[in-house]
Amino acid sequence: MKENTQTIATNKKAYHDYFVEESMEAGIELFGTEVKSIRRGGVNLKDAWCSVDDGEIFVNGMHVAPYEQGNIFNRDPYRKRRLLLHKREILRLFGTLKQQQGLTLIPLSLYFKGSRVKVQLGLCRGKKLYDKRADLAAKAVARDNERYFKEKQQ
Repeated sequence: MKENTQTIATNKKAYHDYFVEESMEAGIELFGTEVKSIRRGGVNLKDAWCSVDDGEIFVNGMHVAPYEQGNIFNRDPYRKRRLLLHKREILRLFGTLKQQQGLTLIPLSLYFKGSRVKVQLGLCRGKKLYDKRADLAAKAVARDNERYFKEKQQ
C-alpha cells in the first residue's frame, strides 16, 4: 500500500554543514494549532537538533510559527517536541551517539505521510571547511558541465 507523502520543510543547512551517515523516520508529538500552522508552511528546521533525555528523544530549536486563529491554544514556537520512536531504536541511537565521537542527530526534513506529520532524522558527522569548499567546487563543475551539454545540444 503506497502512502502519499508531501514535503513540508527541508533542512538545507544540515546538508551543507554535515555528512549524513544514516537516516530514519520518526513521528512527532504536536498540538492541534501546531499542525494547522505546519500545514500552512510555518515551520523552520534551520537550527534544529535532537537530544536524548531520560530515554526519550526531543527536537530542539525547531520553530513552528503560532497559528493565527489559535488564541490561547498556541504554544511556545521554540518548545521541545518529543519524537516518537520505539525504545530499541532510541537505545541504539543513544549508544551510537555515545560510542562514536562527533556524531549528532539532526532533523533533515518534515513531511506529511498520509495525515500524520513525520520527521526524517539524520545521524550526521560535521564537515570541515575544506569539505564544504570541495562540495561547492564539485557542484560548480557539475553545473558548468550541464550548461555546456545543454548549449551543445541546441
